[in-house]
Amino acid sequence: MALEFRFEIKGGDFAQAGNASSKIKKVLKQMNIDSRSIKKVVVAIYEGEMNVVAHACVGWLKAVIDESSIAVEITDEGPGIEDIDKAMESGFSTATKKVREMGFGAGMGLPNIKKNADELNIESKVGEGTTVHITNYFAKP
Repeated sequence: MALEFRFEIKGGDFAQAGNASSKIKKVLKQMNIDSRSIKKVVVAIYEGEMNVVAHACVGWLKAVIDESSIAVEITDEGPGIEDIDKAMESGFSTATKKVREMGFGAGMGLPNIKKNADELNIESKVGEGTTVHITNYFAKP
């Protein structure tokens, strides 16, 4: 049986950023998923949340969890990503000065998602938004 969770992420709301990753972390702990798998999932989801908060007007996160994996889809209404390959480079950022002054926007979001995801797919349309698909498989106990 799979569990499904949905969260709304508001652009610019740094105070609420991380809520989805925190709640999913609690669920994974309750399911006795191994800690290394949990860490990878939480880092990937948190980075995705932060990208929505830093760059988009609004976004949604959907997570489907079963005993062997988690599939996450993060969709936003934002500026889109002009060059996904460039955005995947460590240190590349389009964050505003304000976001950087708050300590975010260092250009590590997408590279950290890639590093912590077993599968990653990014679709983006400039002027419309971005959808990030993340899948992680849990280590066998």
